Amino acid sequence: MKAFWLALAAFSLLGCGAAEPEKKTVVVPPPPPAVKDHSAIMPPAGLRSTAVVPNHLLDKQDMPGGTLASYQAKGRKYQLFVIDVADNQKAAFLLVDMKKTLKQPDYIDYMGGYFGSDETQQIYVFAKLHYLAGVVGLSRADADPIARELASHLH
Repeated sequence: MKAFWLALAAFSLLGCGAAEPEKKTVVVPPPPPAVKDHSAIMPPAGLRSTAVVPNHLLDKQDMPGGTLASYQAKGRKYQLFVIDVADNQKAAFLLVDMKKTLKQPDYIDYMGGYFGSDETQQIYVFAKLHYLAGVVGLSRADADPIARELASHLH
């Protein structure tokens, strides 16, 4: 009987010990969605390089990733970009987000886009189907035919 009481006392002391520390749940943000490589649809004339940017294309916080192509033609350097999203509505919302980053955006009705500049460069941006695309680093007059060609590659 004495052993029973000793065992009961030992078990009760175990229950009176310090409580286990709470386990903290670490929330890991999900990785950005996989970005499709659209290098193959970039117009070939003057193309120097392409890169798949995983997130924040053009260093814009609200932009997802996409394909960025660098060009040099006729003494001019510029870039083209394509962001592929789930649907037309998402592309339209991204266009509005991009517009907010432009200084004095000018609406381009026949392209359904905008031309303006941010802190460092001129940007011609438009939405087509489930894409947001554009030309960076050229005047509106120089960017317009290039943007039209890029739009013809988006299916």
